[in-house]
Amino acid sequence: MTPGPAQKPQRFAAVVVWKFDRFARSVSHWLRALETFKALGIDFVCLSEQVDTSTPTGKMVFTVLGAMAELERSLIAERVRAGIRNARAKGKALGRPRVALDSLEIARLRAEGCSWSKIHRVTGTAKGTAQRAFYSLTGAALAH
Repeated sequence: MTPGPAQKPQRFAAVVVWKFDRFARSVSHWLRALETFKALGIDFVCLSEQVDTSTPTGKMVFTVLGAMAELERSLIAERVRAGIRNARAKGKALGRPRVALDSLEIARLRAEGCSWSKIHRVTGTAKGTAQRAFYSLTGAALAH
């Protein structure tokens, strides 16, 4: 494409991807991207699905495959949420287990003037975990 007097030279003519389901998360995003590409005179080509948006058939196939990919992602997310609900209903513990801490020991070390870095080395916990345990103590517990 030769640039006209008011056009900037084009850097590329097409966006080429291997699988287009990795290009965007939703059909609406794909369609917005396609419209942007179209306005810029850029074609979208997907090698594994053999989609070329420079043709009307390619545009239709792209939209249908995009809708199917979005449906698949939604179904996967729904299955994951159902699995988590099922696990909770069975009483399974989810997430990372809590670390057992001696908050009073952390408070004692802090009262002695130890830095957070030293406290986390002495107790074997992460600095943020030690800080959270320290700040979760009430004023009455700190007085002991």
